[in-house]
Amino acid sequence: MPEVQDVFLGLGILLFLCVLSTNTVSGCELLGRFDMPSLFKEGDIMIGGIFPIFNKEIISTSAFDKEPPKVQCEGFDWRVFRWTQAVIFTIEEINNDPALLPNISLGYRILNSCDSPTNALRAALTLASGTEEADVTSHCPPAVTAVIAEAGSTQSIAVAGIFGTFHVPVVSHFSTCACLSDRTKYPTFFRTIPSDFYLAKALAALVKHFGWQWIGAIQSDNDFGRNGILAFKEKVEKFGVCIAFVASVLRTYTRDKFLEVVEIIKQSSVKVILAFAAEGDFYPLMQEIVNQNITGIQWISCVAWITAPRPSTPEIYTAFGGTVGFVMQKMAIPKLKQFLTSINPYTDPHAPFMRDFWENMVGCTPILPGNTGTEATLKRCTGNETFMNSEHDFFDVTELRGTYNVYKAVYAIAHALHQLVFCKPVGEKPVKLCLNLSEILQRVNFTNNFGAEVYFDENGDPPANYEIINWQLINGKVHHVTLGNLTFAANGDYKLSIEEEKIVWRTGKTVPTSVCSNVCPVGTRKAQIQGKPICCFDCVPCAEGTIANSTGAADCTPCPKEYWSNERKDECIPRTIEFLKYHEPMGIALTFVSLLGASVSLATMVVFVHNKETPVMKASNFELSSLLLFSLFLCFLCPLTFLGKPTVWSCMLRHTAFGVTFALCISCVLGKTIVVVTAFKATFPGNKVAGKFGHAQQRIIVCSCTFFQVVICALWLTSNPPYPHMLFTSSNNMIVLECNTGSEFAFYAVLGYIGVLAIICLILAFMARKLPDNFNEAKLITFSLLIFCAVWITFIPAYISSPGKFTVAVEIFAILSSAFGLLSSIFAPKCYIIFLKPEKNTKKHIMGKTIN
Repeated sequence: MPEVQDVFLGLGILLFLCVLSTNTVSGCELLGRFDMPSLFKEGDIMIGGIFPIFNKEIISTSAFDKEPPKVQCEGFDWRVFRWTQAVIFTIEEINNDPALLPNISLGYRILNSCDSPTNALRAALTLASGTEEADVTSHCPPAVTAVIAEAGSTQSIAVAGIFGTFHVPVVSHFSTCACLSDRTKYPTFFRTIPSDFYLAKALAALVKHFGWQWIGAIQSDNDFGRNGILAFKEKVEKFGVCIAFVASVLRTYTRDKFLEVVEIIKQSSVKVILAFAAEGDFYPLMQEIVNQNITGIQWISCVAWITAPRPSTPEIYTAFGGTVGFVMQKMAIPKLKQFLTSINPYTDPHAPFMRDFWENMVGCTPILPGNTGTEATLKRCTGNETFMNSEHDFFDVTELRGTYNVYKAVYAIAHALHQLVFCKPVGEKPVKLCLNLSEILQRVNFTNNFGAEVYFDENGDPPANYEIINWQLINGKVHHVTLGNLTFAANGDYKLSIEEEKIVWRTGKTVPTSVCSNVCPVGTRKAQIQGKPICCFDCVPCAEGTIANSTGAADCTPCPKEYWSNERKDECIPRTIEFLKYHEPMGIALTFVSLLGASVSLATMVVFVHNKETPVMKASNFELSSLLLFSLFLCFLCPLTFLGKPTVWSCMLRHTAFGVTFALCISCVLGKTIVVVTAFKATFPGNKVAGKFGHAQQRIIVCSCTFFQVVICALWLTSNPPYPHMLFTSSNNMIVLECNTGSEFAFYAVLGYIGVLAIICLILAFMARKLPDNFNEAKLITFSLLIFCAVWITFIPAYISSPGKFTVAVEIFAILSSAFGLLSSIFAPKCYIIFLKPEKNTKKHIMGKTIN
């Protein structure tokens, strides 16, 4: 095939050089011709036309035939045939108009492309080669001045590529591919229909308006479909819309390929599908969809098939009723119906395509020269058939779209030629010629004044706000009319329009939803599913402390520190501030126990004061015992500072009061222990220690030990004192209000000092535990200190592991437990003897001197 293409290209270049030659040699001869019948009429200026009068190409080859493959066409399209007749009608109308191109006649030559790029290329080369009907033996036939072609974008690309090289303007009435707006590749291509760039933009706005986020797409497997879907995807993906699938169709595909597309549609979850395909490519798929009863899909159409007559049948409507799509401007062409009804095969028996037209319209085969009428497919015509009362859609010229675009294209060429020749717009009196006829035939270089695509930018595209300025022809006169920002119409139940970039819903019908995943409700966020488009996602509940207060949230928003998420995770609510309160059950219980311990301490002190002269009181050192009871009283009151809302003063007081009172308490116990030990040592002959350790020395020990703790607390308060602190936890909705220790070193120094005093006291008491007296106070002190140490050793892990307010409760429990341990262990035996065993409250019994 490359050799054949080279021959075609060489032939085309040769013929074009022949056309441009000003000094031609008589008897220029063509090397070859394509066998392409054409509608022809000679004129001073020739306008070419390439139309898909037949929509299916059949190539027949023979293994034994050395000739090139034969091309045959079938599938007569009466709508396209009306386009060809519109060209003839318009040219005759222009030739009869004395104001437009006076004394210059237009001719035409219209070829069939068979809706095939290769056949369109043959037609383009045929038009470039000159008029075959002319006498080529006398002179080179003139080439066409401009061409109206083609209905398909792929075919237009082939045609525009050929004629662009020859600087011949090509005007398309139906090719919408945005690629054809590239002036560097197609410098002479114009059109009377908007490009797909703006159609894609409008379709994307439509999809966004109805909230369709999960759609399918079907494209013609050619430049028109592929470029259209590509432009649509670029626009629609900016709105977060996902294309579930892109399937391709083409009229030459086998039925199996169409069934594969049907299977894709059935397996997909989409409810909205865009069909960016030509009517001939899409119609076989429509039939398969109807056959398999696939309904419930909202179809979106491009310009190509939404108003085509073939899909607009009751059978197709069952599956495609309510399809929406953008369409071209519709207009009526005066006197065109009269022209169409006058078509008769007997007027010009040799006119091509006439027999196929007559058979489609009338249903019989006309008897024409060369036609014997022996075919058995249709009956023979009588010759009296007319179209005067026909109701066929072919003759309905009230709402023309494609035909009107053809009508405008011819007039655009005529007005451009008129301005080239007379340098004046139509309607003004011509003064003189600017170009003579021979110059036009040699070189026609149309500019944007050509008007076939009358837009306002140099690339031949409309402005960005959808506003399209096009030519409206009324009685052959040009008017610049704004077409309402792209008319939007529909098949059946809809009528929409784009107004100031907003889509307005004109009539009511339920609009389906089409999403891959439903919009995530409040309180959840999108979680992308790996390997699927962004429109497919799972809805994951927001984590604790985060919310999503709108549907379709991509992420959850963390709540401020003082707030927490509610159960629905759609609102931040203030956190509950937690601290150990007086009025809650635990606070009430701890307060009661604290006051009970303080009361018992005071009661014990009263008993000791009342019985201070008894031997038991004298043996237990009344002064130190009273001071110890007072310190225990303060220890029992100390937990009250741990209850309630922490403040600056309460935080400083609770830790320092605890440290000082317990230091005083242990100091008193230490003093009592030293007294017991010295008393034991005094029993040995010659030992004078007891005499040296009197009341003054006891006071010094107690005061000095307590003073050291006071110094530590004073330094703590002046350097880095405790303060109220809000503890934010990530696991619950609480704010724990606690007292921060400030200086951890000072805190541990206070606790450590109390621990050192307790250990020293325990060691001394343990040494004196075997005194011979019946009332051995060293045993009581040893037992009390064992309880004290056990409580505070177990306190450490419990304190660390307790959450929130229970940390404070554990600390209070340790204080109360250790205080009750000291109180009960040291003073309970004395009270027992005073109240229950008064007979033992004697000096002899105390000294262990009872007679056996």
